[in-house]
Amino acid sequence: MATWSDIESIERSTLTALFEAEPDRLSRLVVEEAGIRFDLAKTHLSRPLLDGFLALAEANGLSAARERLFTGAVVNPSEGRAAEHPAERGQGAPESVARASAFRARMRALIDAIEAEALGPIRHVLHIGIGGSALGPELLLDALGRDADRYDTAIVSNVDGTALEAVFSRFDPQATLIAVASKTFTTGETMLNAASALAWLEENGVDDPYGRVVAITAAPDKAVEWGVDETRVLPFAESVGGRYSLWSSIGFPAALALGWAAFEELLEGAAAMDRHFRLAPPERNAPILAAFSDLFYAQLRHCETRAVFAYDERLRLLPPYLQQLEMESNGKRVTADGAPLDRSSAPITWGGTGTDAQHAVFQLLHQGTHLVPVEFVAVIEPGHALDEAHHRALLVNAFAQGAALMQGRANRQDPARDYPGDRPSTTILLDRLDPARLGALLAFYEHRTFVSATMIGINPFDQFGVELGKEIARSIEQDGTGDFDASTRALIERALG
Repeated sequence: MATWSDIESIERSTLTALFEAEPDRLSRLVVEEAGIRFDLAKTHLSRPLLDGFLALAEANGLSAARERLFTGAVVNPSEGRAAEHPAERGQGAPESVARASAFRARMRALIDAIEAEALGPIRHVLHIGIGGSALGPELLLDALGRDADRYDTAIVSNVDGTALEAVFSRFDPQATLIAVASKTFTTGETMLNAASALAWLEENGVDDPYGRVVAITAAPDKAVEWGVDETRVLPFAESVGGRYSLWSSIGFPAALALGWAAFEELLEGAAAMDRHFRLAPPERNAPILAAFSDLFYAQLRHCETRAVFAYDERLRLLPPYLQQLEMESNGKRVTADGAPLDRSSAPITWGGTGTDAQHAVFQLLHQGTHLVPVEFVAVIEPGHALDEAHHRALLVNAFAQGAALMQGRANRQDPARDYPGDRPSTTILLDRLDPARLGALLAFYEHRTFVSATMIGINPFDQFGVELGKEIARSIEQDGTGDFDASTRALIERALG
């Protein structure tokens, strides 16, 4: 049976040497699927390393774990749940797929009613959520909705009142719909923002503020108890995690603003990636290959970070979206059965947009002492009608940075101008940025995260690490300067009185 020690013993080569020794690297490490090119050729995945990871995946039961994911079996053991986001795309247990379809039909009916002005002449949509209830919809709207003129939509997640005030200043309360998204419908920041939004409607003469609210939740009874009419509650399954939920009713603001056809195309693009992940052989499977690369750098090269740079302004929110997906899923210190994790968990995900990042952080990537795997995400077709020189320069820079990281440049006379090279990168190239390809891209990242978790034996579907801070915040709110350390007590006294 293959072990991590087997992979650690495999001899490693430089990227340049790998290209010389393996003329078939492109045919083996480039996968084209769903209108996206996944190029891992400039990673250190040699043929022996790839064979080692394939053997380790078999030993760790990756195929069986993948099948459990797609059949609605328990894959979240700490909470005794399935993880049924694929069912939202038609890939899962039949009863779960049917339930997701029914919830989707309910959302479609409500959108039809809103478009028919059953809730009044709505022109603005304020979506209130946090974490997965906000990051996914905001990414969709920013990537696909820049030219959409159906509704003026804003996503507010921060409990800082400045965020809400900025929306209030430009929205007409008489023409505003509020969507409140919370899985439990008890999330403190979300409910406080929702209460302030309701007060704003009331203070500005809206006769029935609650009549302008849509609730999106896995706890519909709590939404009704809060005051939302049952006909405007959009449920989703408890087995759909927040950071995997944009495919569910959480996608309501995107479906409303972009149009129902666009939302269906998003789901179908994700379903295409689901089918690829489930059916393609491991050695030609984009999420699996990408996870092997991630594991090589995190586990064997001890890289503590992974950088993602979107060379397209429309994908500027992709890095923060991936931060939650990857670090909340795989930032764990125990295995799925509760034993201490004896190796690294997820690396820190960070990044930005090209070409801005080249003038900020690429100095460290090229010449710093840290080895950082870099991922470039680019789109062949531009998202604007300006001179094509803009987009050409964008793509040229993306491809040049990957080449430069790999080849480097020796300068023994002037060490400050010496580039060591042999620095890895992956390039993900979309034919165009449309709902189907964006859906496929985001599903790819979900499955990649799942593979990494399975290979190191952790549960990617719980997130108890976010609870302690919330618990202490409630304690501060209730007890003031209670039993805290001296520093925390002093901060409370200085800022809160």
